[in-house]
Amino acid sequence: MNRKSLPDGIYGLTAEIYSHGRKNTDVVRAMIAGGVSIVQYREKENKTPREKLAECNEIRRMTRDAGVMFIVNDDIEIAILCGADGIHVGQDDLSVADVRKLAGDAMIVGLSTHTPEQAQDALKTGADYIGVGPLFETHTKVNVIAPVGLSYLEYVEANIDLPYVAIGGIKLHNIGEVLSRGARTVALVTEIVGADDIEGMTRRIASKFEQAGIPLRR
Repeated sequence: MNRKSLPDGIYGLTAEIYSHGRKNTDVVRAMIAGGVSIVQYREKENKTPREKLAECNEIRRMTRDAGVMFIVNDDIEIAILCGADGIHVGQDDLSVADVRKLAGDAMIVGLSTHTPEQAQDALKTGADYIGVGPLFETHTKVNVIAPVGLSYLEYVEANIDLPYVAIGGIKLHNIGEVLSRGARTVALVTEIVGADDIEGMTRRIASKFEQAGIPLRR
């Protein structure tokens, strides 16, 4: 099947626990103003399904108006109900095949990977893109695996014919190492949502892409 494209640029994720009391919708609004290409709704805090759907409906409206891709983490029901562009699942979540049964072929399906074997399997299972990481130490997830390092990113860049997003512990100070190894889509969590000026930080990160010769949306 034809792989769906993943836009170059900043892949922003929500994480209300790190946003210093700011609502996910306000954080996303600032991310969009700063120039993210993709927003993923990843909310692990205690919110009801109704609360999550309300947030996703508002984020879907904002991203659609701005021409920004919208991905929902793990929750296929909410992804379908809010009309998200895609769903992202982990190794222990629903399989790509099962997601396809529920969402159909129109929805983009991303899969987290941490090893060459998982990346090769993603090719076979029909994932549209893969997450590659965690590249550096990160504390945004419970029971996170050890950093896989830049060598795994180099392996994927050289051997896996799939779009990918680099993720895990990526900050303003080390994103250059990631971009220099071929990554064109990069996820950042606390560096953006935890910033005092989310829009300003997003713009500073976007400038790193420009410096690497990767033009972003305007």
